[in-house]
Formats: sequence, C-alpha cells, structure tokens
Amino acid sequence: MSGAGTSQARTAVSVLGAAGYGGTELLRLLARHPGVEVVYVSSEQHRGKRLSEVHSFLEGVFDLTLEAHDAAAACVADVVFTAVPHATAVPLVRTVLDAGRRVLDLSADFRFTDVAEYERWYGRHGAPELLREAVYGLPELYRDRIAGSRLVAVPGCYPTGALLGLVPLARAGAIGGPVVVDAKSGTTGAGRTAKVDQLFAEVQENFRPYGVLSHRHGPEIEQELRAAGCPHPAIFVPHLLPVRRGILSTMYVAGVPVDADLHRIYDEAYGSEPFVIVRGEGPPPELREVRGTNRCVVGWRRDPRTGHAVVMTAIDNLGKGAAGQAVQCMNLLLGLPEATGLMDPALSP
Repeated sequence: MSGAGTSQARTAVSVLGAAGYGGTELLRLLARHPGVEVVYVSSEQHRGKRLSEVHSFLEGVFDLTLEAHDAAAACVADVVFTAVPHATAVPLVRTVLDAGRRVLDLSADFRFTDVAEYERWYGRHGAPELLREAVYGLPELYRDRIAGSRLVAVPGCYPTGALLGLVPLARAGAIGGPVVVDAKSGTTGAGRTAKVDQLFAEVQENFRPYGVLSHRHGPEIEQELRAAGCPHPAIFVPHLLPVRRGILSTMYVAGVPVDADLHRIYDEAYGSEPFVIVRGEGPPPELREVRGTNRCVVGWRRDPRTGHAVVMTAIDNLGKGAAGQAVQCMNLLLGLPEATGLMDPALSP
C-alpha cells in the first residue's frame, strides 16, 4: 500500500527490481503520484525484507515486502516496471505481456530495432520478435507511438541527454559530419552493485573517461540519430564525475549550415514540451538545475570560424535519464496528463 492512500480510480503498478537506483527513484516518484498505487515490489538480493528495511527513507510511505522476481505475481497490477539488468528483463517482460499487461522496461533489452546490433553489444536476445513492437520511450520523439503501445523501452541515460540535444538538428538536416558526444555522469549511472572503481576513494577528487568508443550506449545514440535522418556517426566518450547524479553532455556538431536558425529549430521541436527547457545562447546548462527532476536543459553556441555548433544538455540520470522518463511514458499509456507527478523543482542546494 502506498503512503499516498488508495482509491478505486488509481491504477495498480508493480516494480520488478525495486532495490537498485533506478527502482528506488521509481518508488520515490510513484509514492506521490496521484494516479497510481504500488502493489508489488521485488528484489532478488533483498527478498523477504520490508521495503523500509532496505530504503529507510520510505519508512511510513510504503507498507510492502520485497518478493523474488515473479512476473506472474507482478501481474496483479495493470502496469509493470522492470528495472532489472539486461537479459534478466526478457523472460519477465514476456510473461507480463502474455498476461495482457503493459510493461515499461528500464533495461537495454528492447531499445534496439535490430537484433544483430543488440547481440553485438549485449549477447543473445531471448525474445527477438518483441523488438518489432517495442517503442523507444523518449516522449519528445515518439509520444503518439508510446501512448498506444504495450511495451515501452525506456532509453539509456546517456542517449537521452545526447538525443534531446541532437535530434532537432538531425531532423532539420543541419548535421553535416560526424558528431562528438562528450558526456559526464554521476556515479549512480553505474548501478548499485559494489565495484572497486566506484568506491568513494576511487571517485572522489578524481575524473576519468571510461568505455572510450566501446560503451553500449553509443550504438543506441547512432540508431536514433539515423532514424532522425542523420547519416553520420556519433563518436561517444563517457566520463565519470565525482557526484551522485546528473549527466552533462557537450556535443560538437560539424557542418551546421550558416543559415540554420538554431533558435527556430529548437523552439519548433520543444516550444510546447513540459520537460525541455530551451536555454539557447543563455547561461550554459548545469547539473544543479536538473537534480531530482525530469527536466532537460538545452543550450548551444555557434563557432563562426568553423561552422560547428556546440550543443549542451543537462539531465538527471535517475530522473529524465531513467525513472522520471519511465513515469512520463506511463502517464501517456494511462491517458493521464503527461506531467502528472513530475513537476517538482530541482533539489537545492
């Protein structure tokens, strides 16, 4: 039972993988959502424990026990979130769909349209036929398709920040060469599993690139840029910041036509979007203005010497980069106002 109370008008939802960072953020958002009630939560590592034993900040908010991952049991709900590692999600999602429920999957298992591309980066796919119907869950790009879908593949955090900055240019035919995506993320982007290179002593007062030209989010970015009409490759280099949450992406875009009106391009793309703030040539985006939100701030600069544009975005990797975006997609599935439960301002300081 959610601490927000119950109502016949509320939609029952389940969260498979409720102990990881993405699942935890989902619970934080769903706890105050007026249109849903969380009825089932799971965690293999913590099964049998009260949810408040694992997440003390949820004491008095939820009265639920963490179960083992049981997709059939999760179907007591109308909508199921799967916030589990890649490959783990496939059998769970299949079971939920077979039961006639709708799924929002936060893993990478259904983000690719090409099974060969998925298997190149993640290994064998257990349900390739489902890739044809999965909808990429970026509402600013695929709102209408999401609303009518039964399987939403919530995008990766890095691709969300990159694509919201680049797709308007791609659709306008304003990208004339390879794009460099230079992105920096907080440590929660690596998940909650204990890793030596994520220890405080390894991260604090340090800054490093990782997965250079080999990160799994690179092909996801390229897939969606191709879908938007950009034939050029994206060179993607992620970095680890000594902060908990947030992604700042700086994209270097070659060959932008001299007469391309960036203000018009971005205003037409995002002028009515509730979660995209078009900063333009104003102060560059910062992590602190998106922390704890579902927002993306977009800014840019033009280099008159080279014809290049520098596009900058800031998102919260757990918000717009994961759980917030999943809830935004859920609102579309349920026919609710898209911003329901998501309009809180940034956490400050």
